[in-house]
Parts: sequence; C-alpha cells; structure tokens
Amino acid sequence: MLHQYQFNVKMSCSGCLNAVRMALGRVEGVSATDIDLATQTVNVTATTDYDTVCTAIAKTGKKINEGRVVS
Repeated sequence: MLHQYQFNVKMSCSGCLNAVRMALGRVEGVSATDIDLATQTVNVTATTDYDTVCTAIAKTGKKINEGRVVS
C-alpha cells in the first residue's frame, strides 16, 4: 500500500536538504520525495512504514519538528 508522509525538518542549507534526500533514497520502498528548504517540509511517498522513514531522517542528525501520515 502506498503512503504519503509529511515532516517538518530543521534544515538550514542545501547540504541539509541533500543529506535528507540521500538518506531517504536509500530506504527501500520510498518512491518519491519532495523537499522544500524554505518551508523545511519533507513530503515522502512510500510503501514502507512511517517509523522507518522517520528513522532514516533522524539518522541524518536533523531534528524532526513534526511528522504526520497524510494518507
């Protein structure tokens, strides 16, 4: 089943954005990411569970201010 997740992640530069993008790219089941540095929003489309995606972002050292399941 395909899920949509949205996170507010503390990112201050393009290096932060790329770290999150690369980490999510290594997660099996993640099919799309949309990251907006200005709003610090990370949208993820995946077949994997919420906790797995959350853990991948957290491993970058970036703080997740908020996360939710969209669908």
